[in-house]
Amino acid sequence: MAYSKDYRQLILNKLEEGYSIRQLAEEYQISTNTIQRWKTFPERKRRQFTPTKIDDDLLRADVEAYPDDYQHERARRFNCTQRGIGIALKRICITQKKELNSSKSG
Repeated sequence: MAYSKDYRQLILNKLEEGYSIRQLAEEYQISTNTIQRWKTFPERKRRQFTPTKIDDDLLRADVEAYPDDYQHERARRFNCTQRGIGIALKRICITQKKELNSSKSG
């Protein structure tokens, strides 16, 4: 559960007034570790999300440009994992199967 900035500041102000961490933890029903962490880092940490989805149009263009490449080669070009390429190919309905008739000689 994330606590508001005002609530954190209230606890930190009481800590500066002379209350002990244990007293504040009992009074406000929060962990002593939480109060110690707030004392060290008063601001909340912000999570940074990086886009993980491979662009469908770019992948289609790559498949058209390099139809016989392996997934690990595409992954190197897109700077991602081979599994990520496999999932993206499945999402845009491009299968890995080849035509059976093309490999047989007439």
